[in-house]
Amino acid sequence: MCNGILKIMMFIFNGVIFLAGVAILGVGVWVTVDSDSLLGLLDGVEDLPDEVFRLAYVGYVMIGVGAALLVIGFLGCCGAIMENRCMLLTFFSVVLIIFLIEVAGAVVLFVFDDVAEDIFDNLEDEVRKTIQKNYGEDEKMTSLWNATMEQFECCGYKNYTDFDDSPFNRPEDNYPSPCCSGTMVVCSSHNAALLSVPGCFVKLVDWLEENSVIIAGVAMGVAALEIAAMVVSMILYCNAGRKS
Repeated sequence: MCNGILKIMMFIFNGVIFLAGVAILGVGVWVTVDSDSLLGLLDGVEDLPDEVFRLAYVGYVMIGVGAALLVIGFLGCCGAIMENRCMLLTFFSVVLIIFLIEVAGAVVLFVFDDVAEDIFDNLEDEVRKTIQKNYGEDEKMTSLWNATMEQFECCGYKNYTDFDDSPFNRPEDNYPSPCCSGTMVVCSSHNAALLSVPGCFVKLVDWLEENSVIIAGVAMGVAALEIAAMVVSMILYCNAGRKS
């Protein structure tokens, strides 16, 4: 009877873990695609901090964690049905590794606010120089910035002044239309200042700051579920050992 209840618990735990894996995998793919496009804005920027590229790895880590959760969900269910000690031990080991990674990731998200702000502040001057040198002249770079600004409803790196003295801005007082919310044919400095559209990376940092606690909380909730699954798997493992 007790063994049957434990098996049902394993099915529930692994069902939730499997669904969490699907969700994390999907978010990881989305983050990777978006981070690739955002990092494309930094083409031509010299002396990029190593931390920028580490941020890009977050998506790949999430893809790896999501895929691993799918695998352990399968192992947990099969191990419980067959009472296979090897599968149960493998399940326990993999869940333990994933658990430790998630705890580390949650800690990073809690302290990410200050780290992100420092990274993006250090990049500001270099990105500004690149925009002022190439925007309006380099077709690839101009198209990439335009697409990003339209998609995220943002303007420049921090604001419209990033385009001052760029080829697009000279000789007239002219700024990209997203800097005026796309509402005006000619976007002047007066109109851009009046509308005050936030910069793209400012908007990205704000989004991360607003959602970091929620993301970390969900990760800790999944981690608590994994602890319960590890405990149940060890009980089943020990029971299977006594039967054999």
